[in-house]
Amino acid sequence: MSGIIVIGTQWGDEGKGKIIDLLSKKADIVVRSQGGNNAGHTVIAQGKEYKFHLIPSGVLYDKVICYITGGVVVDPASLVKEITSLEEEGFILKDRLFISSFAHLILPYHRQLDLLYEQAKGSFSVGTTGKGIGPCYADKANRIGIQLGEMLDLTKCMEHVKHVVSMKNQELVHVFKQPPIDFSAIEKDWKEYIDKLRPYISSTVEKEVADALQEKRKVLFEGAHGSYLDQTFGTYPYVTSSSTIAAGVLAGAGVGPSSIEHVVGVVKAYTTRVGNGPLPTALSKEDEELFLNNVEAREIATTTGRKRRMGWFDAPLVRNSLRLSGVQSIAVMKLDVLDSLKTIKICVGYELDGKKLDTPPAMTSDWDRIKPIYENFPGWNQSIKEIHSYEDLPSQAKGYLKKIEALCSCPISFVSYGPEREKTLYLKPLF
Repeated sequence: MSGIIVIGTQWGDEGKGKIIDLLSKKADIVVRSQGGNNAGHTVIAQGKEYKFHLIPSGVLYDKVICYITGGVVVDPASLVKEITSLEEEGFILKDRLFISSFAHLILPYHRQLDLLYEQAKGSFSVGTTGKGIGPCYADKANRIGIQLGEMLDLTKCMEHVKHVVSMKNQELVHVFKQPPIDFSAIEKDWKEYIDKLRPYISSTVEKEVADALQEKRKVLFEGAHGSYLDQTFGTYPYVTSSSTIAAGVLAGAGVGPSSIEHVVGVVKAYTTRVGNGPLPTALSKEDEELFLNNVEAREIATTTGRKRRMGWFDAPLVRNSLRLSGVQSIAVMKLDVLDSLKTIKICVGYELDGKKLDTPPAMTSDWDRIKPIYENFPGWNQSIKEIHSYEDLPSQAKGYLKKIEALCSCPISFVSYGPEREKTLYLKPLF
């Protein structure tokens, strides 16, 4: 296959980083095309843990070319830190990492306003990361954003930034009663950022990705976040500020849908969510005592360090997100987290006001009122961490996976049962 998209089918944190890492081994190019440093992928390679926020995790393979395209919003401080950290680890990024001139930049006032908006919302706060992602995308839509390519002419760029800072200071001072932003501090920092970023900025990123697809090179698109954080079809307003479904990945990369041959949907063997918003299958107090705790289950958010809320597998939720992105196979992650359970629940439908639903309701206000309809399945109640093939899985684990396939009407391509690369079953080769 040539073009493959990897997307999350729940609320993010499904384990996309590992699947992207595994597919990157055979890829020529890995592309990140939406979101910002509010996303995070964790990869364990050769016994070492790597955490990525903006740079595609395919960078761990020397032969892979990595692109950050125009749909991404870039915090230059975060990106410089990530580049420096990888260089210190011995990775050579020159001529392997390219960042689109079309990408928009996150400035200090975006981060400050992000936190102020959250505070002002009070009980309606959505639990953002506070990294300025939403305000940056809002400025992009309002046509007062700053593009990465502008940094190449720093004098003109600073004139533009100074003008926008004066506008933002009106809001900070008069609406929020905060001190004004110090433009000189931004100017000083950005002179350092451009020295570091200049070699990576390119105006031909999107064309090069399109050319690679035309040439049938292996191009992997690395989705950020999860389907239900999509700004249109997610649990609005408890969503991110970009489109997280497959179409959003392509739009942010400047690539048409005819170039894509396969979409992989990554799903946990259960459900998690970080931040505010509904989680219909959230574990009860009794069920929480049976589950592994957040540390043992590896359910601490990569970007924020927050504990994720956990719940049972939600088949209607996943089935709907597969439809939204045209998913052709699914990767089931963290099956090992269920090892100690004697009984496992799967949500097979919902009930709302006495009516049965087989898809999530459109309005988020209804989500807190839906009642999951569960079916119970026997757990395997033993460790699967030392298996080496699908045949080695306990019969109950195989039955659970087959039920997920049946409920989602989608074949499984990968099964992950640990964070390490080797703890993976390959059921359907892609690249």
